[in-house]
Amino acid sequence: MSIPTLADFEDAAATLAGVIRRTPLDESLFLSELLEVPVALKLENLQRTGSFKIRGAINRLSQLTEAERARGVVAASAGNHAQGVALAAQSLGIPATIFMPLGVPVPKLLATRGYGADVILEGATVETPLRLAAEFAERTGAVLIHPFDHPDIIAGQGTLGLELFEEMPDVETIIVGIGGGGLIAGIAAAAKARAAAAGRDIRIIGVQAENSSAYPASLAAGHPVEVDTRPTIADGIAVARPGDLPFEIISELVDEVVTVTEDDIARALLVLLERAKQVVEPAGAVGVAAILAGKVTATGPTALVLSGGNIDPLLLQRVVAHGLAASGRYMTMRVPLPDRPGQLARVSELLALAGANVIEVLHTRHGQGLQISEVVLQLSVETRGEEHRAHVIATLESAGFSVQVVED
Repeated sequence: MSIPTLADFEDAAATLAGVIRRTPLDESLFLSELLEVPVALKLENLQRTGSFKIRGAINRLSQLTEAERARGVVAASAGNHAQGVALAAQSLGIPATIFMPLGVPVPKLLATRGYGADVILEGATVETPLRLAAEFAERTGAVLIHPFDHPDIIAGQGTLGLELFEEMPDVETIIVGIGGGGLIAGIAAAAKARAAAAGRDIRIIGVQAENSSAYPASLAAGHPVEVDTRPTIADGIAVARPGDLPFEIISELVDEVVTVTEDDIARALLVLLERAKQVVEPAGAVGVAAILAGKVTATGPTALVLSGGNIDPLLLQRVVAHGLAASGRYMTMRVPLPDRPGQLARVSELLALAGANVIEVLHTRHGQGLQISEVVLQLSVETRGEEHRAHVIATLESAGFSVQVVED
């Protein structure tokens, strides 16, 4: 496989013209104040299918011969790649079969079927669909569409880099999330080629979820390595091994790769909802997470890619609650009490004095470790941040109550 050239990215942009949306580039005053440089958000969460994946899928499928198109395409995905391939195939009149895991979020499943693909559900994780898709391609002759390790996919994703450079000509830093690496590889190659032609350079910073971060280890080793991954809410970038071609490009052109925690990502989603009014999936918010966590130092005008917005509403509900807790604005605590009248009223009075708003209360005599003369009070309260949270705890403890904060 060969690394796409600037001409390849420009050809891909011509192929995508009229098919994809040219997503907005929106200034973020909040993030600009944090980084002390101008920061703009590339809103790819507003792209068709809700993510950047349609770019690579359209470009890849457009390069197929008539014979290949007649045989159809097959892909495996838990979400965004599935939708991108399905819509690209529908727009080009190509039969598409998509293998997805049984636990795929219902909105992603319905969207993929809505784009006309034949969806087959199998397996608990995406590993099973990947194997079945490869077997299907071998058995039927369908063209297997890889999510990131192909030059046509990377060229399609790189059109985002061309757009960024055109919309923000003075950009000096671009921050992008990394899964397999197709998006950041395309953006880095396209944007740096444009910058070189203009006689200057730009910095590219990649961000991975700490629980699924194959690139730091691979870059240290000098070649792609497979790592053990842990569950992450950023499932869209949960990849155990970098793609060979993306790794080649990233190792040469990406200046820095950092990681962020689950709490960092949850806080970022909350900030994007409250300050930017954007619904973004966890994988699409890792760049914002890196800024909030102080993991990146930008030089000059900075562009940050919000790569997707396909988040299950139930997950969004849980993540927002987690983000509030991680920001010190929501707390659940257990307070053991002597079983006598007035104790609940006393705790309520102290919380009111401390300015905490009670959301939920559980008062029970049943619980592990409780004495016969004890009850336990479990409260969920709203607070105004870490300092106020500490003040609430200190207020209760100074009155003689023991407080245990309940973590998620």
